[in-house]
Amino acid sequence: MKLSARDREAVLKSAFLAELEPRLQRRVLDVTQAVACRARDVGIPYDDIPHQFFTVLSGHVRFYQIDGRGREADVAVYGPGETFGECSLFMEGCYPFQVQAAEATVLAAHDIQAISAILREEPPLMLSISRILAKHSTEARLNVANDRLNTAPQRVAKYLLELWRAQGGPGNPFKLPFQKSLLAGKLGLAPEALSRAFAMLKKTGVSIRGRMVHITDAEALENF
Repeated sequence: MKLSARDREAVLKSAFLAELEPRLQRRVLDVTQAVACRARDVGIPYDDIPHQFFTVLSGHVRFYQIDGRGREADVAVYGPGETFGECSLFMEGCYPFQVQAAEATVLAAHDIQAISAILREEPPLMLSISRILAKHSTEARLNVANDRLNTAPQRVAKYLLELWRAQGGPGNPFKLPFQKSLLAGKLGLAPEALSRAFAMLKKTGVSIRGRMVHITDAEALENF
């Protein structure tokens, strides 16, 4: 379906398009459509040849891989303003991950064939895509390092501190951006491991009710 005025405003604020000149933004928007997904809808099926890559306008999506036994391993979570699947512009064959809406989600779907043609003519667009690829590559390496350097409770503590600092710091309770099951996958944990980590962090002054989090001793949490 066509992008609404609100959708266009949201995608123009994304890292993908925000720094491009209006003429080039319009070229991209002309080959972009809005896609509304219900919770658990699959946006890119596993081992499928994708024809679009996406920018999240609202909601969240989860990236995961499925092995031969049907087991799932979460790789990433993307939320509003983030672009994903852009590597398909430069890959041949099937996409190695499955993408699923974690909740009611609206996506901007960018046509791969059309964007590929524009890339050949517009170096600024290639630079924008390159920045996104570099960001995702760096995040993947940092996640590997985080998994190897920190225990499960330490990874949870680090994530909570990052959210706490971003949402106001001392004295301010904050809300987890998505449900705990999705957070567990993002941090590479089973849901029960996340619950155990939350229980262990209580002694550092972390209080969690539903998705609301209150940190009373940031120093203790940081030194956990």
